[in-house]
Amino acid sequence: MGADEIDPELLELAGKVFDFARRGDAAGLAAFVDAGVPVNLTNDAGDTLLMLAAYHGHDDAVAALLERSADPNRTNDKGQTPLAGAVFKGETGIARLLTAAGADPDAGTPSARAAAVMFGKTDLLELFGA
Repeated sequence: MGADEIDPELLELAGKVFDFARRGDAAGLAAFVDAGVPVNLTNDAGDTLLMLAAYHGHDDAVAALLERSADPNRTNDKGQTPLAGAVFKGETGIARLLTAAGADPDAGTPSARAAAVMFGKTDLLELFGA
């Protein structure tokens, strides 16, 4: 295998872990991260496991990743943060989890604060401290 080739088994494993994040399999995510999968692993779009779990509305998976030191401010390739994704999807509970873990409402493009203003989410603006 050349230096530019990636082991197909590794790709399959990564795909499985990203599917766990999308489906909200908190136990599966926790097991893989505890076994050595990087908690801030990104896909080809720069989305972290945390971003996918937050965007798809999985509180338990978000909590499991945050407990394992997932970076709540890591942006994807479009400059979006998990917090902005949660605001966009109307996931108030996840926004609270991310904020409690240190997510910056002014990070990213658009920021979570800007998204909250755009969608009239006054409860989240209060959470972010206007």
